[in-house]
Amino acid sequence: MFFSKRRQRLAILLFSFCLSGVLLLNSSWAATQPAPVQAETNASVVNQPLSVTENVRKTVLENGLTVLTKEVRTAPVVSVQVWYQIGSRDEAPGVNGIAHQLEHMLFKGTTDRPIQFGRLFNALGSDSNAFTSYDQTAYFGTVERNKLQALLTLEADRMQNALIDAEELESEKRVVISELQGYENDPGYRLSRAVMRAVFPKSPYGLPIGGTRSDVQKFTVEQVREYYRNYYSPENATLVVVGDFDTDTTLATINETFGKIPNQESTPSVSGTQKLRSLLVQSRRPESNTNNEPKRANTPIVLREPGAAASLQTVYPLPNVNHPDVPALDVMDYILSEGRNSRLYQALIESGLASDAGGYVASMKSSGWYNLAATAAPGQALPKIDSVMQQAIAQLQTKGVTQAEVNRAKALVKATVILSNRDITSQAMQLGYNQTTAGNYRFTDRYLAAIEQVTPADVQRVANTYLQPEKRRVGFFEPTAIAADQSVGAAGATQTHESFTAGPPVDPAEVAKYLPPIESATPTARQLPEQFKLTNGLEVLLLPDKSTPTVTLSGYIKAGSEYDINAKAGLAALTADNLMNGTKTKDAQTLAASLENRGARLEFAAFREGVDATGYSLATDLPVLIETFADVMQNANFPANELELARKRALTNLKLELDSPAQVARRQFQQTIYPPNHPYHSFPTAESLQQINRADVMRFYQQHYRPDQVTLALVGDFEPQQVRSLLEQQFKNWRSSGKPPAVNYPQVSLPNSVVRRNPVLPGKTQAITLMGYRGIERRDPRYYSALVLNQILGGDTLSSRLGTEIRDRQGLTYGIYSYFQAGRNAGPFLIQMQTSPEDAARAIASTTRLLQQVHNQGVSQNELDTAKRSLTSGYTVSLANPDSIATQILMNAVHELSAAELRAFPQKIDSVTLTQVNQTAKELLQPNNIVVVTAGPGSSTANQ
Repeated sequence: MFFSKRRQRLAILLFSFCLSGVLLLNSSWAATQPAPVQAETNASVVNQPLSVTENVRKTVLENGLTVLTKEVRTAPVVSVQVWYQIGSRDEAPGVNGIAHQLEHMLFKGTTDRPIQFGRLFNALGSDSNAFTSYDQTAYFGTVERNKLQALLTLEADRMQNALIDAEELESEKRVVISELQGYENDPGYRLSRAVMRAVFPKSPYGLPIGGTRSDVQKFTVEQVREYYRNYYSPENATLVVVGDFDTDTTLATINETFGKIPNQESTPSVSGTQKLRSLLVQSRRPESNTNNEPKRANTPIVLREPGAAASLQTVYPLPNVNHPDVPALDVMDYILSEGRNSRLYQALIESGLASDAGGYVASMKSSGWYNLAATAAPGQALPKIDSVMQQAIAQLQTKGVTQAEVNRAKALVKATVILSNRDITSQAMQLGYNQTTAGNYRFTDRYLAAIEQVTPADVQRVANTYLQPEKRRVGFFEPTAIAADQSVGAAGATQTHESFTAGPPVDPAEVAKYLPPIESATPTARQLPEQFKLTNGLEVLLLPDKSTPTVTLSGYIKAGSEYDINAKAGLAALTADNLMNGTKTKDAQTLAASLENRGARLEFAAFREGVDATGYSLATDLPVLIETFADVMQNANFPANELELARKRALTNLKLELDSPAQVARRQFQQTIYPPNHPYHSFPTAESLQQINRADVMRFYQQHYRPDQVTLALVGDFEPQQVRSLLEQQFKNWRSSGKPPAVNYPQVSLPNSVVRRNPVLPGKTQAITLMGYRGIERRDPRYYSALVLNQILGGDTLSSRLGTEIRDRQGLTYGIYSYFQAGRNAGPFLIQMQTSPEDAARAIASTTRLLQQVHNQGVSQNELDTAKRSLTSGYTVSLANPDSIATQILMNAVHELSAAELRAFPQKIDSVTLTQVNQTAKELLQPNNIVVVTAGPGSSTANQ
């Protein structure tokens, strides 16, 4: 379960725990209102009526189960989701986190299928997961269409027959505590928890969704079973099915699988049950009307703890999701905090006071809140940032907003709705959220209609009503120490001495025994992209997709951090981060407005081997998206003031990275594997970032941003010939001169023995361990067999050998997985896990034993067959998402594979043999020559 804060409330998963798998000007500013950017808003977005619930059919079964079905025949896949009306809203102090704990237990098997359900989902090739939020718990999976009935059968089974026994609960409580410790590593999480408790002192919305360690440790099996009996019933659930299926046939299947499930009758089974229920009744009393709340003391909540950067969070209580003011509140938020032209961006980030800032409106079943957060720039005081934030709000309250600002916000909201409903899983999510939180699956349509009616006067009114200073609570995080000296274990230190023997691998035949029948599949021919090069060498891939009126742009520029030198590490990232800061004809604000006023986005981010360009727009706005991309590729001018602000943000981000166990572990891991002259060794430091000047950035841009170093993929609703003509027109004057830059990748050997590193970060609660060494490149002939091997070893936390042993059997980690980072060059093979510090040594020893086991004994034919089916089925499911298709065809081209690879990949996986996989295990799994890095608070794991 990951802690996820989505920018837009309509994206559904605000503050969810998911199983799988966050601004200062001078005082005279308040007297002047920012002039609106003169950019025309896309009228078609603002005025166009939108619906996300067309063709949705609602059926209520005799047992009370609500069923929502929507046929979408854009891909041969179906999403099945079961949403239960139980979340942290149904908790009280003492049982905080029990809904989340129960979610974990629903993967532990049923009376009919006493097996980890993650293994069953993996065998189906299902993209499955679950989350717990404030108002609901949801279980979701997306599969190939012939596996719909099987997935329905599994979900119906665990609605009524979950196994919840004491031994499994004790093991899974350790897993949940490991998860909570991961969140506790983040000062922002700790600050949010304190502020929310102050805003909602008598409401469960003030409780953390995942609970607290002290509460989790005390859960009894009787309590968890009581929650299961109370809440996991048809009348308290919504089943959502979206995708390529026949509604009448599927409803008949649903009646057979879910229709026979009785509503559970709860009877007091343990002493204390009545006390528990009385606590819940009291905790669910609605908050008093926000207009009549007593004034609160405005003294900030201050956390002084080890950390990196100072930050603040401000929270105002708001009404529930169905209150008529919610649309105006969302428009207000977008004006204040969304995009470069928002008021808080201008007041806080452009002024250099904050390195990061943002906000969101959370609208829940019984209440809501508005959160504003900012991370201070170096040397800036939190009270000053808070003061400027309040000045911006006061300015909005007294002076109001312009019609242009309202139009811009409406365009962003509407485009966000369309763009977030392009894939089948997201469409199902939208329906489930609407039904369980708002009580009406058509909520989003009603919401969009209300957004259309919002006026500037409405925005000013809701700001004056809800953003009163006496109603807010503000919290400051003031770091007492930056993660200072990171003590490092000696190279070549021995392994831990524990002799933990890995358990036997799970027999896939045992998994197959519990799988429901699967219908025969009908192959679907996949359309291939049109691939060509412009005369200047820029490579283009076009794949029309008429399923939604949108376009995804996915670009790759060979200008990554592999070209950094150690003395100026961070140059590639700083260049990419500044591409949108202005061109020869447009300043940063104008560039941003050309996209934001249409609800479009374009972003750049550097990684090791290249720069990612990611863009989205409605189909009608594709010309603007392409024109903006072409402009920044050819004409970026890197204004000195913007570059300096970006450097300060990079320095703040560096501090945050050096306070993150995961980031510190990754840095030391790669710098141990790769020598100082290797491109994978270099990481930014404060000194290297300070050494970079504008001339360096301009030189890097001129050398590396060349048409023959760019690959561009477009997927969406367009005519290829028209797009080709537009690209030729936009790039006709862009030319390369001379040969492109080259980079040297020296040979890297495995270490001669086990090498351990143990960086210590004060104040952390959880350890992050990375284990691995130099791996393979994408074009290595062993690549496909390595994928199959990795799927068996650690490709899925709930079904792999590592997950079965380290997570399920021993309960040592919340998450463990492995992968080969195979790019144009050989990236690392990596195993990553998170553990309690006291469990790290045991988890490392068990992982090493398991690696040795697979190296020596290989894998079985049944494991091979299961892994291949999972990979090929999962591939089909992943390509139901336009973003995934765009990324896939782009990276195939970058790795110099043919366009046919999009269609050929499943066949290549299917052709992998057992001999190949076991030989790959011999060659690529080397537990005696491995680098082990454990970063965390420090424990007995160091230097063993």
